[in-house]
Amino acid sequence: MSLIRKYGHVFAVGLQSALVYRWNFFIRGSFSLVHLCLIFILWGAAFSGVDQMGGFDVRQTLTYFIVVLALQFIVGAFNEDYQIGEEIRNGLINQFLLKPVNYFGYRLSLFASARLVSGLLVFVPLLVASPWFRDQLAFPAFEPWRLSAGLAAMVLAAALQFTIAFCFGLLAFWFLEIQGFVILSYAIETCLGGSLFPLDLLPRGVFVVAQYLPFPYQMYFPAAILTGRIATPEEALRGLAIQAVWVVVAMVGARLLWAGGLRKHTAVGG
Repeated sequence: MSLIRKYGHVFAVGLQSALVYRWNFFIRGSFSLVHLCLIFILWGAAFSGVDQMGGFDVRQTLTYFIVVLALQFIVGAFNEDYQIGEEIRNGLINQFLLKPVNYFGYRLSLFASARLVSGLLVFVPLLVASPWFRDQLAFPAFEPWRLSAGLAAMVLAAALQFTIAFCFGLLAFWFLEIQGFVILSYAIETCLGGSLFPLDLLPRGVFVVAQYLPFPYQMYFPAAILTGRIATPEEALRGLAIQAVWVVVAMVGARLLWAGGLRKHTAVGG
């Protein structure tokens, strides 16, 4: 069986499973609109009496947050780390050690199918609410490089989010509970990933340092390209190069954790 057929079948099974829980994704997306309303209120107040912050007006800033909300459902890793950890703790991982299936490829296929469903469903509540916020949107003029760079950044962001979640899930080989690690990572990602505020509003020195960390490339970077906060193709290409390096680093880390975890798993008779 070819790799395409093998993991295509896993993708199809994952798609069926995700469709079973489609209402969960839809309800989560709908409740995210409440969060979006709070963001509109808070940032509307922040811009009271101020025309621009960091060179962007209130409409451009609110557009950024709408794109971030959509990206969370398109490229975000929701609970992959917990699922992987549970499979390790419950011994379900053993079945993948006896079959010609790459566990990383298996989980990646399930992740892709779930993001396809959640990414499509999040647009339903956004479209329903669009009459109330569409006048607040201010996307940049269409440029071919921006679309291609934005799509590439989204693919790499999804790969980075998944691989980091995969690494945290593999910690279950050594720790009975990985929740503390996941929560710490989520807190850092929320602050430095651009979900709370556009990172370009940080002090210049802090922002420059943050650009060399993996967190901005999980959410801020693709949103910044699509909403015009990244203004030139050169700036986008530089960011894509750093993002690709972090994806490779995360994958190498995942491979090392997997190899070390299997040695420990085998040593204790798992």
